[in-house]
Amino acid sequence: MSPKPTMHGPQKSDGPIVPTKPSNNDASALAEGVEGRGPAKGNTDEQNATRTQRRTLAPTALERVREVATRDRKAKFTALLHHVTVDRLRTAFASLKRGAAAGVDGVTWDAYAQGLEARLLDLHARVHRGAYRATPSRRVYIPKPDGRLRPLGIAALEDKLVQRAIVEVLNAIYEAEFLGFSYGFRPGRGPHDALDALAVGIQRKKVNWVLDADIRGFFDAIDHGWLVKFVEHRIADKRIVRLVQKWLNAGVLEDGKWSATTGGTPQGATISPLLANLYLHHVLDQWVEQWRRRSARGDVILVRYADDFVMGFEHESDASALRHELEQRLQRFSLELHPDKTRLLRFGRYARTRQKERGLGKPGTFDFLGLTHVCGSSKAGGFVLMRHSAKKRMTAKLHAIRENLLKRRHLPMPEQGAWLASVVRGYLAYFAVPTNGRRISSFRVEVTRSWLHALRRRSQRDRTTWARMHVLADRWLPQDRIQHPWPEQRFDVRTRGRSRVR
Repeated sequence: MSPKPTMHGPQKSDGPIVPTKPSNNDASALAEGVEGRGPAKGNTDEQNATRTQRRTLAPTALERVREVATRDRKAKFTALLHHVTVDRLRTAFASLKRGAAAGVDGVTWDAYAQGLEARLLDLHARVHRGAYRATPSRRVYIPKPDGRLRPLGIAALEDKLVQRAIVEVLNAIYEAEFLGFSYGFRPGRGPHDALDALAVGIQRKKVNWVLDADIRGFFDAIDHGWLVKFVEHRIADKRIVRLVQKWLNAGVLEDGKWSATTGGTPQGATISPLLANLYLHHVLDQWVEQWRRRSARGDVILVRYADDFVMGFEHESDASALRHELEQRLQRFSLELHPDKTRLLRFGRYARTRQKERGLGKPGTFDFLGLTHVCGSSKAGGFVLMRHSAKKRMTAKLHAIRENLLKRRHLPMPEQGAWLASVVRGYLAYFAVPTNGRRISSFRVEVTRSWLHALRRRSQRDRTTWARMHVLADRWLPQDRIQHPWPEQRFDVRTRGRSRVR
């Protein structure tokens, strides 16, 4: 059995367990665990111990770390790097996308796979003796839905492997610490979980006002000094801290020129989402949790996905007070709310009535994770939260499809149909939520129209008709059916009634 991780803070014990000595012929047994000495270098820390006198399997090393992190929120972990094993690096390599772009070293997945075991052993040795060096990220730009460019950093392959292994180890600690309303880039959580929580919060809590917030240039504004302090709050293993500092200070390479990174984390790096969540956990999540317990007069909800978050309030005074204090709080940590993308609007089950009473027209809408949230009404006149595909996202997706169809218009029809089917299927898998039937139907029609336009561009003699396109669409494109349950149904199943709407 692997040794327990060293940490400060009280520990509980169920009493000593005396293991049974395995036979000399049992090659799979870990003799070191019986004889009271540490495992040999080659042994993986993921190996479960042999059966004890209790006839139960002992927890793995990371499970024990997770148990301690859950039991003692003040425990500091002083020995974690030994969890970065060759097996964990191998698993990290298998999880990488085979066709992913290479970093500045030019090493691809296929090239690294040649002599993989020797490479992993060498990488493991360099990490543990401190000889590993982080490589600068290769800077590329991808278009955003609003037409601007988003900078991304493509890490070298070995950096990806080490970062994935470190993230797996640190998740065992931080998943026990992060709060329930944080959903972005966490194991077992996705954007639809965040959307469900927001919908249920608006419907079940006394929400009359919504603060739609956005942090300006968050990933580029993270302060390295504060971030390292936040890491050291739970991690006392200096080797782990040094690895994080190496990645933060590696810099970026753009057009052959290296530039230092004095702040922020490179978007696209494997370690960045975890570090971003850790930063906002200390700066935003814990602070809001304390604020609503101490200062709020009514209900307050928060749902955060990475740097994008939405808050709901019962009273406008609470919303205004929190926004003012939040701006001061963020400024202390080198962050600020985007003035053009942060706004307070009346929203909720009584918004339509109160807007009408004041002669102000329909309530405002807000976008969150690609869906526009609207105050709607049922046939009986009751409140219904309507969610539609955001127009900007839908327009950008259709534009990209049109461009690709023009490039593929001379391919055989089965190839075009199969590609389009995969695109539409992926779109529906995300956007086919209740109350969004009209938008997804419109999306499918526009895809068919774009396909017709591309086919007619093949030659001046092409006479493809709409009747022919309906046949092709019915054959290749998935039907525009709702694929997701109502938010409260999935939220209740996922939480099993144990989690309050927060």
